[in-house]
Amino acid sequence: MAHLNKSDALRQGIIIFVFLAVLTALEFFIAVTLEAVALLVVVALVKAGLVLYYYMHIYKLSQEADDEDEDRHSLAYKTATNRLGLWLFLLSDSFVFGGLAVARFNLLGLTRPELNQLLGLAVTSVLLLSSFSMNRAEVSMEHGDRKNFLLFTVLTFLLGAGFVAGVVFVEWPTAIAEGVTPSANAAGAIFFMMTGMHAFHVLTGLIFLFVIWNNGRRGVYTQEKHWGVEAATVYWHFVDVVWIFFYPALYLIGKLI
Repeated sequence: MAHLNKSDALRQGIIIFVFLAVLTALEFFIAVTLEAVALLVVVALVKAGLVLYYYMHIYKLSQEADDEDEDRHSLAYKTATNRLGLWLFLLSDSFVFGGLAVARFNLLGLTRPELNQLLGLAVTSVLLLSSFSMNRAEVSMEHGDRKNFLLFTVLTFLLGAGFVAGVVFVEWPTAIAEGVTPSANAAGAIFFMMTGMHAFHVLTGLIFLFVIWNNGRRGVYTQEKHWGVEAATVYWHFVDVVWIFFYPALYLIGKLI
């Protein structure tokens, strides 16, 4: 994919965010009215594909391999190597989340615990919005706009912190009040394990965001050299992709227990 200018990159980011928002609303509608599991799976796959390709730039893996020269000390070579290493780490990490998803369906089948649907939709919307703001931060640095990079990184941090707070300090107490506890049954154990593991990854992402914000404030990154920003962005979108599957698995798919 050709490198987009700033206005085109902004337009693309907005279009993808709108698609993600519409698809999330469609998920909610399907779950409430149709209870069609196959459609929910298709919507989740489409959302994940959009994030992987347009926000996480997975195509860069093959692009760099084609364009790379033989100079192992060049910035391009080092970036390509770092990029491959990061994606291998994310692939290995995805097995942890995949195992949790398999456990959820193995133990609960097409049933689910009774959770606050609107709260689940709210925290999901916050995380999707944080992916858009992180995309804006990365695009800003790609085009040498340090001011907007710092602004959108802070906004992403606040949205991510809001997501964690919503899950840990609102959703968990609400679920416990409804009898969904880690020790009550398999449904409670799965819910807290899935949301807890994901919240932990978001928390590590927040640490990552603080690091790149601080580096950006000190002028460490430039338009040509900002691998740290790309790495933080890809990681942040990864936790978004995980939640794209966890959200329907926990809140939308199956009949109430």
